[in-house]
Amino acid sequence: MFENLLKEMKKLKSVSVPIDTDSKGYVDKQCPSESCEFKFKVNQEDWKNIFKDEAVWCPLCKYEATSNQWFTKEQAQHAQSESMSVVEGVIHNAMKEDARKFNGRQNRKGFISMSLKVPGGKKRTIALPAEAAEEMQLEIQCESCCSRFAVIGSAYFCPACGHNSVEQTFFDSLRKISAKKNNIGIIRVSLEGEVGKDEAELICRSLLETCISDGVVAFQKLCEGLYEPHGKAPFNVFQRLDQSDELWKVVYGEGYSDWLGKRGLLDLNVLYQKRHLLAHNEGIVDEKYVAKSGDTVYKVGQRLVVTIANIELLIESLNTLATKLLANRENVSSYLNGK
Repeated sequence: MFENLLKEMKKLKSVSVPIDTDSKGYVDKQCPSESCEFKFKVNQEDWKNIFKDEAVWCPLCKYEATSNQWFTKEQAQHAQSESMSVVEGVIHNAMKEDARKFNGRQNRKGFISMSLKVPGGKKRTIALPAEAAEEMQLEIQCESCCSRFAVIGSAYFCPACGHNSVEQTFFDSLRKISAKKNNIGIIRVSLEGEVGKDEAELICRSLLETCISDGVVAFQKLCEGLYEPHGKAPFNVFQRLDQSDELWKVVYGEGYSDWLGKRGLLDLNVLYQKRHLLAHNEGIVDEKYVAKSGDTVYKVGQRLVVTIANIELLIESLNTLATKLLANRENVSSYLNGK
């Protein structure tokens, strides 16, 4: 009686649910690590041609998993729903056809007649695609494998090859510092309504102070990565401007003092010393700070105040130094390659 249903069920080994790309050709992915679940996008053509089935990496935490584990939760839910709809459609349509054939074989002139009825019209048996999420503004191309991906916020690793770009990481850090600095007023107003003025001020002051540490550490990591081809640098040398300035002069024939000028390097040194004092002495000025920074604004025993102007100077100075270092690296690379 149900020959068509049995035949269709044997054919239905799996249900394929397509996934749409956004208008730029990027498809949504999500880190499978429960502690991360970072959402990002990858170029669909690169996913086919560059990415490998054996391993894909999360751009934020570098969690590694095979390529079939990177569906978003929304895609998985959509796939489950669509699969059920397709299976229901196949069963419904097959039973409807079986009922039609059964009814066509009945002798309606007999004393007893039987018929089968499957209510409703034909149902769809093609899965609808999962819709793409809105486009992500930060688009990145890996300098190592050339794959293209997009994120919201920051990314530190290439999802196709796991490469960690010190350049990308550094400029992402500068963007993070700028975002803190540019939105401190909005954050303060928002927090005042939730936790009061006192706590709001403490939080905002702490945010500004972390900007200096974030900048120094980000620049240190950039320098360590750029210096690596030239040998092993002394421990934490890139936290000390005077010594790292001399290192770069040996490598490139010029250094921080050439790129910032004497005054600019002195101003940046004050910020570096502020960072050291905040990290190791709760920001309370001591004689070492005064001697190493040359900062005459504070007396011993006072506490440092980090201002918006301090952060703007830090961003501008580090951006200048990073740009010069990267330009020198490219010049050396071109020279060695005979270009």
